[in-house]
Amino acid sequence: MTEEKRKKQTAEKPAKVTWTTQADENIVLIGKKPVMNYVVALMTFFNSDAKKVVAKARGRAICRAVDTIELLRRAFMKDLQLEGIAIRTEEVTREESRESNVSAIELTLAKP
Repeated sequence: MTEEKRKKQTAEKPAKVTWTTQADENIVLIGKKPVMNYVVALMTFFNSDAKKVVAKARGRAICRAVDTIELLRRAFMKDLQLEGIAIRTEEVTREESRESNVSAIELTLAKP
């Protein structure tokens, strides 16, 4: 793949913070943005009376998800409990129909 194509593909994929509500479950998808953006998103859910929030991340963002949870628990909301950790491997189709495995993690936080 040429350098020009690579730059074009990375420019087309904007990093974003996404949170949605799915039947009693609040989800924050962790990506490429700074850790504090995700901390604020999680705090927003808990401040709007959510009892449980799930942080999800894949691939290289897993370390950012762990940093986010630890910062939230140690500095901002000390009463939060880590309710569960789920890990899995997802099969992803990349360019040119190549299959590859990507690690994923789900961290569930609960307010007592």
